[in-house]
Amino acid sequence: MNVSVKSKRIFLSSPHMGGTEMQHVQNAFSENYIAPLGTNVDRFEGKLRDYLSVSGALTTASGTAGLHLGLRLLGVSSNDLVLCQSFTFVATVNPILYQWAHPVFIDSESDTWNMDPDQLERAIKACLAGTLHEYSGLDFFKNRPPQLPKAIVPVHLYGMPANMDRILDIADRYGIPVLEDAAEALGSGIRGRMCGTFGEMGVFSFNGNKIITTSAGGALVSADPSHIENGLFLSSQARDPEIHYQHSMLGYNYRFSNVLAGIGVGQMEVLDEFIEKRRQNFDRYRDGLEGLPGIRFPMEPEGFFSNRWLTTLTFNRERYPTLRIPDLVAYFSEHNIECRPLWKPIHMQPLYHQYPFFGDGFSEHLFDSGICLPSGSNLSTDDVDLVICLLRQYLSACMG
Repeated sequence: MNVSVKSKRIFLSSPHMGGTEMQHVQNAFSENYIAPLGTNVDRFEGKLRDYLSVSGALTTASGTAGLHLGLRLLGVSSNDLVLCQSFTFVATVNPILYQWAHPVFIDSESDTWNMDPDQLERAIKACLAGTLHEYSGLDFFKNRPPQLPKAIVPVHLYGMPANMDRILDIADRYGIPVLEDAAEALGSGIRGRMCGTFGEMGVFSFNGNKIITTSAGGALVSADPSHIENGLFLSSQARDPEIHYQHSMLGYNYRFSNVLAGIGVGQMEVLDEFIEKRRQNFDRYRDGLEGLPGIRFPMEPEGFFSNRWLTTLTFNRERYPTLRIPDLVAYFSEHNIECRPLWKPIHMQPLYHQYPFFGDGFSEHLFDSGICLPSGSNLSTDDVDLVICLLRQYLSACMG
C-alpha cells in the first residue's frame, strides 16, 4: 500500500451528514422559528423518545448542560458527595463542582473500561464510615461525619456500556440514584435495553465528533415525567408562570436551538446506518491487526452492544518497550491522520488530583498504553487500511 502523506486529512471522528438535514433546517427558517423552541425541537425529542423507548426527552444546549440539570434534579448541592467514574472526559465531572459538591472518583474495570463495581462499593463504604480523608489530600474531608453519597455517575465510554447490572444492584442496596453519562453511547445497550435508560436519568451529547451531531447540543432523558418537566423549567431560566418575567429560583439558559434540532431530526434517520459503519470500522481494524502480539481491543461482554463510537486499543509495554503514545500520535499526524490518547483519568488532572480516588490504577494503565484510531462513519475502507498499514510499520520498529 502507498503510505505517502495523504493530502486530505483523516479525522478521528468528523461530522457526517445523511442528506435530509438541510431540509429540516430550512423548515425552521420558513416557519421563522429561529429560537430555542419549535417543531424541529419537538420532532427531535420525539425521535429520541421513540428510539430509546423512554417517556421523556429534553434537548439541551450541550451534554454538559444535561449532566448539570441531572445533578440539580437529584438535589445535589453544596458539600454533597457524588461518586463518579474517573476514566472520562472532564465534562462528566465539572457539573459536580457547578453545584459546589465534591466528586469521589472510581477506577475502571478491565472488561468494559468503565466504572468498577467493586471499587464503587468500596467508596460507598468509606463515605459511610467517614474515612474519605484517607484517600484525599483536601482538608475538607478531615473530620467529616459519615455521609451517604447523593448520586452515582457511571460513563459508557467510547460507546461501551458500563456494567449496569452490578452498578444498579449496588445503587439500589444503598439507595443512591444513578445519572448515566451516555454522551458517547447513543445506540449502545445491554440485552436490548439502551444506554441512558438504566438509571434515574441519562444524558447524551451531539457534539461535532459524536455518532450523530447537531454541531452542539445534548439531551436529558428519563422515565420520570417530573424530571423532564422540572428540567425544562430550570433550563428556561426558571421563569415563573406569570405574565411578567418573574424568577423565584436559579435557572439556566440551557434550551436547544430549533435550527440545530433540524440537523438532529435528519441525523436520527441515519443513526443505525452510522452505528453499523463504525462497527465495521472496528471489525476491519481488529482483523487487519490480527496476529500482532501485545495489542488488545476492548471486546463486548456477553449481551452487550457497543456503537463503537471510537475504535480503541492498548499495547503491552513488554512487547513494545520503546513505544510512547505521544510519539505514536505525532507519527500519525505527520501522515495527516488524527489519532489521540485515551482519556487522562480525572483523578490525575491538576484540578481534581486531591479528591478521593478508589482504584488499583487500571485507568492510569489505559491512559499510558492506549490510543483512539480514526473511527468516523464517513471513513473509506482505504482510509482504515492506511491506518492499519502505518500502525503495523510503527509497531514493528518498537518491538522488544
